[in-house]
Amino acid sequence: MNGRDFMAFDTFDEGISLGGIRSKTEVRILICYLFTSVKEPMSKETVMEALLEKGLTNYFEASSCFDDLVKSGNLAPLEENSKLYIATTNGKLISEQLEDNIALTVKERAIECAMGLLEKEKNEKENKVTIEKLESGYNVKCTISGGDIELMSVSLFLADYEQARIVKKNFYKNPQLFYKVMLASMTRNNSLIKDTLEDLKALS
Repeated sequence: MNGRDFMAFDTFDEGISLGGIRSKTEVRILICYLFTSVKEPMSKETVMEALLEKGLTNYFEASSCFDDLVKSGNLAPLEENSKLYIATTNGKLISEQLEDNIALTVKERAIECAMGLLEKEKNEKENKVTIEKLESGYNVKCTISGGDIELMSVSLFLADYEQARIVKKNFYKNPQLFYKVMLASMTRNNSLIKDTLEDLKALS
């Protein structure tokens, strides 16, 4: 492999957006690059979602290439959790030697998605949202954990499930900001309120 010009387009185009990759070799390189760049163990599902969210490849090809990398010893499961994988020495070598064959925009989009998904997984692991169906609506309970300590628990009544689902989704995106907003409003700390308003403006 001496460059992108020599890589055959040997994947199915379905589900791949403009600028996505259409070579199995490139898909394998990109997966190795993701692991070496993110520097965190990742599940196959996280990698698949990171590649599919921006239409970088399609599920069939990504899944097949991931399995190939595991079989060839370029990716290996963790001993303590077989659902999480890391890049082996060979996998890292593939990334270091061949990453220039992948367009910079493709690599940036893949890393952005992967980091966002890992943050989401961490938030969902450390915090909790439950949705309870009531006669006249839904009760959403959001709980923020600080390790072994429950920092805050808030229950909201919402009229329909769609609103409840949106609250759950937004809470998991940034539970720390949710906690900061509540703390600022309850303590009336002017400095904290100012910082919180700046954080909220950044979301718009």
